[in-house]
Amino acid sequence: MRGARRWRWADEHWRGWLRRSATGVELFTRWQEADEYRYVLGDDAYQMQLIEILTRARPRDCAAAGFGCTRRMDRACSGPSICSRDPLPAAGDDPHREGPVPGGCDSFHGGDDLRVRFSAGDRHKAVQWSMSLWINGVRVGAGLRLASRGWWLDDRFFVVPAEGPDEHPAQEYTMGDLVSVIQSVLIHDAASSTTQVLVPGPAELWTDPWVVRDGDELHVYPDRDTGRAPDRTLTIMGTD
Repeated sequence: MRGARRWRWADEHWRGWLRRSATGVELFTRWQEADEYRYVLGDDAYQMQLIEILTRARPRDCAAAGFGCTRRMDRACSGPSICSRDPLPAAGDDPHREGPVPGGCDSFHGGDDLRVRFSAGDRHKAVQWSMSLWINGVRVGAGLRLASRGWWLDDRFFVVPAEGPDEHPAQEYTMGDLVSVIQSVLIHDAASSTTQVLVPGPAELWTDPWVVRDGDELHVYPDRDTGRAPDRTLTIMGTD
């Protein structure tokens, strides 16, 4: 009877999807029974196994498991009758999906610490757990303190602020996701599986580093005000 009670939570609209997705069923069980799995595995093993499952998961797996979504991070999918449908043919070209739309949203939240973000067309996936980041199942930026507010710039580059240098002349410390006022920025190229961390120089006041793509260039701004010249311009190598 206990198993039956567990599955009663699953919304009727998601059951058809779960019948077709073994990964969705696995994610649902691990997420809904987290306390029991943590008891058996310990926190570290539970985290690594759940990340491996999320590496295989699709947006509808996350929605069916009960994660919060792009539209409402603090509760499960509010439009399962629509989001559980197969995506429309053109949906893969959308840079941002916010439900309810067929195929589900592009970003999912598991409590305060876990974020899952899909790039356009679901080509790539970023999983952020606390201060750690995995792109397509590979750990990125190990040893760095990363913000939880990373984002896909397009369907190729994932950008996330990181703790800034102690020696920066304008550096101060505060409360928040990152304790440093002056921040660095990590840019991961999913097409080439390469990562670079840009550290601000003494004259670069990166309080909320913002990266914009313009054709074959990436422009790095100190904050979201892009009405001035960028602090740095990077040339994009290779093709998308």
